[in-house]
Amino acid sequence: MLGISQDDFRAIQLDPDLLTTPFRTQTNWHVITGAPSSGITTLISQLADKGFQTVPESARLYLEREMASGRTIDEIRENEAGQRGIEDMQLRIEGELRAADLLFLDRAFPDCLAFRRARGMNPNEMLAKCFHHRYASIFVLDRFPVQQDGLRTQDDALAGLIGEWLARDYRALGYSFVRVPALSPQERLAYVLDRLSEQGLI
Repeated sequence: MLGISQDDFRAIQLDPDLLTTPFRTQTNWHVITGAPSSGITTLISQLADKGFQTVPESARLYLEREMASGRTIDEIRENEAGQRGIEDMQLRIEGELRAADLLFLDRAFPDCLAFRRARGMNPNEMLAKCFHHRYASIFVLDRFPVQQDGLRTQDDALAGLIGEWLARDYRALGYSFVRVPALSPQERLAYVLDRLSEQGLI
């Protein structure tokens, strides 16, 4: 747990005035998201194996880079700079992508809203930046029990709260998302591709 009560975590709402911000650019990007231990990276890898363009999770890239420079996971997470670094990396990555390209993101910038709450940070400080791009579709994966891997440090209760807020935040931003059940990897892949095909998106 990251030192914030569940009541505090639930209390930080998005600013309704900022939620009226218009989107700058419509994209052909599809977001795969969900609580920690939802199997996001597994699904992204399967999509890459199918020949789709994919974008890795910026948080993992950031943490691996910082740990390679000699910092520990606790040092990275002990203040707000780590979260801000992840946000900056995600913005930079998305800013370098072509809006017209069909691709799949392992989380997108709005995911940072929920992770800010988990660190006791105000999500409204970065809310306006969530309107730089509008994503073509959002898939929210149901989660499995949390598996600690050295980079993922959330416990099961906090992971559940993050998952709840991810869904609420994307809905508040004006997205209708597809909920993906906790199926086997191959069944999940088929589920996502079938939904995209039904909508004429692939």
